[in-house]
Amino acid sequence: MSLSRREFLKSSAAASAAAAIGMNVPTELEASAATAESGWRWDKAACRFCGTGCGIMMATKNGKIVAVKGDPAAPVNRGLNCIKGYFNAKIMYGADRLTQPLLRMDDKGNFDKQGKFAPVTWERAFDEMELNIRKALKASGPEGVAVFASGQYTIMEGYAAQKMMKGGFRSNAIDPNARHCMASAVVGFYQTFGIDEPSGCYDDIELTDTVVSWGSNMAEMHPILWSRVTDRKLSDPDRVKVINMSTYRHRTSDLADIEIIFTPNTDLAMWNYIAREIVYNNPDAIDWDFLKKNIIFAASPVNMGYGMRRAGEKSVMPVREDGSAGKYTAKEMETYNHEMVHKVSANEAPALKAYGYKEGDDMVNKPAGLKHWEISFEEYKKFLEPYTLDYVAKISKGDPDEDINAFKKKLQTLADLYIEKGRKVVSFWTMGMNQHTRGTWVNTLSYNVHFMLNKQALPGSGAFSLTGQPSACGTAREVGTFCHRLPADMMVKNPHHREKVEKRWKIPAGTLNPVGNQHIMKIHRDIEDGLVKFAWVNVCNAYQDSANAKHWIKAAREMDNFIVTSDGYPGISAMVSDLVLPSAMIYEKWGAYGNAERRSQHWRQQVLPVGHAMSDTWQWMELSKRFTVKDVWGPYTLRNGKQLADVRKAAHDLGYTDDTTMYEILYANEEAKSYKIDMNSFPQKGYDNSDCSGDSRNVIGGDGKVVKGCGFMVHEYLWEEYASFGRGHGHDLAPFTVYHKVRGLKWPVVDGKETPWRFNVKYDPYAAAAVKKSGNGSDFAFYGTLAKALPYGNLMGVTNSEKKPLTNKAKIFARPYMDPPEVPDTNYDTWLCTGRVLEHWHSGTMTMRVPELFRAVPEALCYMNPKTAEEKGLKQGDLCWVESRRGRVKAHVETRGRNRPPRGLVFVPWFDEKVFINKVCLDATCPQSKQTDYKKCAVKIYKA
Repeated sequence: MSLSRREFLKSSAAASAAAAIGMNVPTELEASAATAESGWRWDKAACRFCGTGCGIMMATKNGKIVAVKGDPAAPVNRGLNCIKGYFNAKIMYGADRLTQPLLRMDDKGNFDKQGKFAPVTWERAFDEMELNIRKALKASGPEGVAVFASGQYTIMEGYAAQKMMKGGFRSNAIDPNARHCMASAVVGFYQTFGIDEPSGCYDDIELTDTVVSWGSNMAEMHPILWSRVTDRKLSDPDRVKVINMSTYRHRTSDLADIEIIFTPNTDLAMWNYIAREIVYNNPDAIDWDFLKKNIIFAASPVNMGYGMRRAGEKSVMPVREDGSAGKYTAKEMETYNHEMVHKVSANEAPALKAYGYKEGDDMVNKPAGLKHWEISFEEYKKFLEPYTLDYVAKISKGDPDEDINAFKKKLQTLADLYIEKGRKVVSFWTMGMNQHTRGTWVNTLSYNVHFMLNKQALPGSGAFSLTGQPSACGTAREVGTFCHRLPADMMVKNPHHREKVEKRWKIPAGTLNPVGNQHIMKIHRDIEDGLVKFAWVNVCNAYQDSANAKHWIKAAREMDNFIVTSDGYPGISAMVSDLVLPSAMIYEKWGAYGNAERRSQHWRQQVLPVGHAMSDTWQWMELSKRFTVKDVWGPYTLRNGKQLADVRKAAHDLGYTDDTTMYEILYANEEAKSYKIDMNSFPQKGYDNSDCSGDSRNVIGGDGKVVKGCGFMVHEYLWEEYASFGRGHGHDLAPFTVYHKVRGLKWPVVDGKETPWRFNVKYDPYAAAAVKKSGNGSDFAFYGTLAKALPYGNLMGVTNSEKKPLTNKAKIFARPYMDPPEVPDTNYDTWLCTGRVLEHWHSGTMTMRVPELFRAVPEALCYMNPKTAEEKGLKQGDLCWVESRRGRVKAHVETRGRNRPPRGLVFVPWFDEKVFINKVCLDATCPQSKQTDYKKCAVKIYKA
């Protein structure tokens, strides 16, 4: 049978679509599809993009991916993909894919920071990295070597990176771009539950009566989940209600029964309003039996600043008479000065009255850390008193053209839906609540409402933080590639946790560094301050995705440092770097991701990497061969005066010599070698494994020889060693091989069964065991162990420092409304919000190279209200400047698009490096989570 290309595509697509919905396929069509797909090998994999965790089926032929479709057997997406998901193959085959290392050099072949990029061997690349890491360690110790890590690492890559950074270089200056997207949710989980990650799962969507989206454009950011929400709404349109909470109208609004457009930051006030409605006006709705058995009330300091640079830091010295300071202009310092002293505004005053502040008072900000203490219900009730409907509506109404009474009615209806007895409610959020200078606070406030109503950790009810990146949960959080974390919720500052990890990694006691404070923005600032001398960008675009980007780019290009980027394409970070390494992309390597519902998913290497590209795991292992016990395990003094001991003698006692390499200790040890290469058995049979066995490309590696691979199944070793930390501790993962037989499993996986709802004794074996042990007869056990002993006090502070254990209990927090550090004024009169669009992923490095996606959305636009445009003398299609105190960019005006802001706010997505909006954004963060607030700063708009 002969088929044209058009016939081939039509028959294959039709057959796949029919199969996905269970429809009978005509014999002739089935035969045509079979002919078209002759020689194709289909295998399951996980989608490369967002944290939804969709399953895909991938076809390969002659060493290339030729087709992608949704996996009908995947419980997350059930055969459906979003527009990006269908192009998982094309992201790998862009014309400018990086295929060999590139080094900045002069005409004589020497490294030159001001030189042009030229191809070099892997051996030369690692020579330069080794040289500059040694220089950084000599100049600054472990704090001088940093990694911009990623929520897009595979789980094995992230674990490999963490082992070398924390166990080898003794540096905790590794932090993922997940800091930008999920850190506030993480700290919210820790403070509320004592353990990270959601209690519910996606099945809540089909079981709920009410979906409330808080600052999350699910229709574009999590389109597959939104398709499930849509299906649920249409299945019972009268009963099921959808509410969209946002600072501007977007596609999620189109399905909503109620749309609430609010002023940036006032989500804090609206959560407290709902809580007040429960406590003051509907006290019978409170489930006191649940609260007494499972919940305590807590408070924390309010004068903690905004996570910006503080006075006295090197790059903001000296302070000059004109208001400028160090490397920062007077305009920039207008905002940065709020970090030290903040004047209480009229909007804040009612909320802060219970803390002793009034309008006009100077609030002196101090670093507060994660400090909090237990309070009484009466104190919590007193805290809620000011959040009346009148007060909250006045400060929260985000559309100046909306009638205040109509807005009040929406707020009242929102509260009524939460409170209604028997109504199941799911609250979803992503960046709107996380990218927030009070992101930790607002995350905890969501649980307050659900707890009081006993609508948490139940099928169809719960507050549910969605994830932005494909493995922000699986790698950044569960593996612990944050600067302060270790695997399975362990922390670098905890000596018992460090001891566990040191024993498991078979490294000397005292090797691990207890100081973990170099979060992603701190790394940028430390580069600008001259402390960090070597930085490696892994699986992210750190110089495009960080706010106030011009400062960090200038520091990287002009100061005495060495910047390396490993990537598939030459994005902004690559262009900023001194050395660029070509990385194997997702299906060119074995891997695993963990999604937002705690589902871990694995895939096999489908094709060989392009050119000389190699995986990040291989790059880390290859680098580790360059450093020995005597090189990295000597004594160091950290900048805070903390001493890291010389552990070389202890290493000798473990059987290592001065010349034993980190590769031999951390990766190619005896345990690792027990995981055999077996190309005749599942799951290895029939699949390439470039990291372990080399491949037919015969890439010349870091030692100048053909890469033959490590000779053992390193992916299985890394998985099993990592998984061993969580087994028996509420993070149980299944064996490596199991995941290649299933479409993922939601941890904890106990006795082969996944856990759909955590903390609920009916579904979670850890909760059942905890309740049995306690004997309190509860249906729940919030068994996390972090911050589970607190002193007692009132809203103003601690009154009894004796710590009381809070075994199996969660917390309701009193946390007030506060303004962000920068709000519109007469000079910068407009709010700026940034984010993503459906067609593009993050910085566009991959999706802008897919012709279909590029044609759909070729540039980032400045979405604004038509009335705002008219006020500024602009119209549809005009080119305008968007300018803040930090920088400006040009963008075309869009007044009729998918995003429809109210007057006074504009939205500019960040995928387009030519509309480099992160030069404009403020690098303020939540002081507790250190997550950047990209959702609000002040700008002015004018014609270009």
